[in-house]
Amino acid sequence: AEIWARTVRAVKHVNPETHIEVLIPDFKGQEQPLNTVLDADPDILNHNMETVRRLQKRVRVQAQYDRSMEVLRRAKARGFVTKTGLMLGIGEKEEEIEETLGDLAAEKVDILTLGQYLRPTEKHLPVDRWVTPEEFARWKDRALVLGFGVCESGPLVRSSYHAEEQSAKYTGVS
Repeated sequence: AEIWARTVRAVKHVNPETHIEVLIPDFKGQEQPLNTVLDADPDILNHNMETVRRLQKRVRVQAQYDRSMEVLRRAKARGFVTKTGLMLGIGEKEEEIEETLGDLAAEKVDILTLGQYLRPTEKHLPVDRWVTPEEFARWKDRALVLGFGVCESGPLVRSSYHAEEQSAKYTGVS
């Protein structure tokens, strides 16, 4: 956690106008490492959920759904802009996506990215299905109805997709 904090502070020291988004792990549920990062005052706190509750252990061996939600909850409680992302096409069901979006909306997550799962290696789960652009558009509409301030949704979307525009929306600086 200290490396994130030192990096944020160093960048802001050299260029105070720079806006910084950090993409962090769940720190295995430990509160102090998260506080260390938050104390450095990044502009956007990003922690990716990656997938729905049922698939967490298969996709993220050491992660836990509720622990990831807690990271986002704690950051929001301290007033941070929060961001997360999900990969679709890994075996999730429509009702599970809906449940996950509802859980994230309940935590007042500001920014959501939805992208196509791509199998990184043979050791990872295979692609279950290719999500259509129409389905990505539907999920974006649903996310906005649920209250997300921004939702980037499409086959090539990753957490960095349009990050500069997202930062500008929440910091007022482009």
